[in-house]
Amino acid sequence: MLKYQLKLLNNIIGMGVYIDMLEVKNLTKIYDGEVLALDNVSFKVEKGEFLAIIGLSGSGKSTLLRCINRLVEPTSGQVIWDGVDITSANQSELRLIRRKIGMVFQHFNLVSRSKVITNVLAGRLGYVNPAISIFNRFPEKDIQAAFKQLERVGIANQAYKRADELSGGQQQRVGIARAMVQEPEMLLADEPVASLDPVLAHSIMQYLEKINKEDGVMVLCSLHFLDLVHRYADRAIALNEGRLMFDGPPEAIDDVKFKEIYGKDAERVG
Repeated sequence: MLKYQLKLLNNIIGMGVYIDMLEVKNLTKIYDGEVLALDNVSFKVEKGEFLAIIGLSGSGKSTLLRCINRLVEPTSGQVIWDGVDITSANQSELRLIRRKIGMVFQHFNLVSRSKVITNVLAGRLGYVNPAISIFNRFPEKDIQAAFKQLERVGIANQAYKRADELSGGQQQRVGIARAMVQEPEMLLADEPVASLDPVLAHSIMQYLEKINKEDGVMVLCSLHFLDLVHRYADRAIALNEGRLMFDGPPEAIDDVKFKEIYGKDAERVG
């Protein structure tokens, strides 16, 4: 246990040990009612890779992402990150692990009545005393870090507006800033552009691409449209009814593989 905790602390505080690889091994999730959401899924992701996760709605994409950071508890299998088994971590260990895993949600997951800056600072909750955070009192360095991320996504001038005063695209940028203020090594993006029009979708994807390329953050992003996968992803995996159907470069998804992933009646649109 001591060795395990020292490894976590080394990774988190940057003592020369870096996050190299994510390995998902035989991951299975069965929800109440015997719904099989993930069926023995295995794959690896290298440091700095941009991985797209594709498939129809209900194929298991969101469940997979949530099992990686244990927002959803897997039924069986392992999620191993730089040699640390996330699936066997206790709650105190998991809190340390989650500091370095940012998450961006389809429907933004903001506190709508709170100010933008307050929503971004929520990304620092894993680093501060919980009693202090109740009163939204954060160290000055955290506040400055939050403004830096808002500047990065182009909405620092919206910092003191309520989150629900912003457009959908702006709210998603708040979600990205919140994830990035954690200083993550891994970013899980759960259909981050599904509720946005195509122009806004590309702008959000460009922010994720910038984070991936400039900061070296591993990105796992679930997407519906193949044109976005081809444009932004280094590699893609595909799920169908919880089973892994494809793992490879996006350009390798030919017509036969496309039908296997999306069904025989599906037609390509990008």
